[in-house]
Amino acid sequence: MTELQQLETPGLVLERGKLECNLARMREHLAKLGVALRPHVKTAKSYDVARLALKGQPGGITVSTLKEAEQFIPHGISDILYAVGITPNKLDHVAALRHNATDVTIILDNVESAHIVAARGLALGVKFPVLIEIDSDGHRSGVKPEDDALLAIGRTLNAGRGAELRGVMTHAGDSYNCDTTEKIRAMARRERDAVVRCAQRLAAAGMTCPIVSVGSTPTATFSDDLTGVTEVRAGVYMFFDLFMAGLNVCSLDDIAVSVLTTVIGHQVDKGWIITDAGWMALSRDRGTANQKVDQAYGVVCDLAGHPIDDLLVLSTNQEHGILGDRNGRPMDVGKFPVGTLLRVLPNHACATAAQHDRYHVVHGDTVVQSVWPRFSGW
Repeated sequence: MTELQQLETPGLVLERGKLECNLARMREHLAKLGVALRPHVKTAKSYDVARLALKGQPGGITVSTLKEAEQFIPHGISDILYAVGITPNKLDHVAALRHNATDVTIILDNVESAHIVAARGLALGVKFPVLIEIDSDGHRSGVKPEDDALLAIGRTLNAGRGAELRGVMTHAGDSYNCDTTEKIRAMARRERDAVVRCAQRLAAAGMTCPIVSVGSTPTATFSDDLTGVTEVRAGVYMFFDLFMAGLNVCSLDDIAVSVLTTVIGHQVDKGWIITDAGWMALSRDRGTANQKVDQAYGVVCDLAGHPIDDLLVLSTNQEHGILGDRNGRPMDVGKFPVGTLLRVLPNHACATAAQHDRYHVVHGDTVVQSVWPRFSGW
């Protein structure tokens, strides 16, 4: 078998043991709450990861691109929620996917889109199943729970043969701004109450609403009552990252992905270690900058994946990473000679993984047990 020491760098490393623990924790938590999990595959973009996440679940997935749907359909996954507001120029693509005996559900949040979807479905001879996106937190898109537009959208979808209302969904994106666990719990309740209320309003108006869907990794982790909800969507929980650790959703030890990099030089007078992993390998994400602990461009670990005290990627160029002490203290850079292999924990697992085309899978040591392909693009 190959060792990490034999790889060219930079490369993406996946700790299978941590991945499986993260998956099991979420699976068991939601089982206790009596709801199904529809894993979001936008982070993983890999069937090898998704098949583990689907263990014990009904088999449906969430995607953020139609390319993701295309990649997973050949693996026998036929229940797919495309969880980004639909655009007219994607409807023919969705229709083509549905002709392959795949149940692709789309989302929208306005009457104009509902008319477009219904008309195009009629013209193509398909019936597009739709979830209405609900604004549960004022974070981004969606219909507010008490807005009259909710019923108007539902009636528009059900008025003709080109579309059908299948339910409601929401994403509590503002949970990423919560600075305490209790605030995340409160957000989870707010998320639940918003979609359940909308489902009740639609039902009272004579429109069935079989799917009531919520989802974000923080709220999924800390939900304590999902009465009225039929499914939960989450994705980054599979890998976790420094941003999630900053929310106390996970610990550093739970982070399952890292970027393998090599020391290529030093700036001794500045206390810098230079590596071959810049923003093209790590991404430009600085999501922790506004948290209590700023992790710069990533926490630096030794080859075994153990964080090195206060060593961060302070800045990046396209192909260069600049490592140094968190607090600007002098460092003995000689402890990291040229050729030293290090690993960097990412701020945002989705953004960092998107820079790579494969996972080098290890399991508690530095032996690469397998290489799992991943894809990108739209």
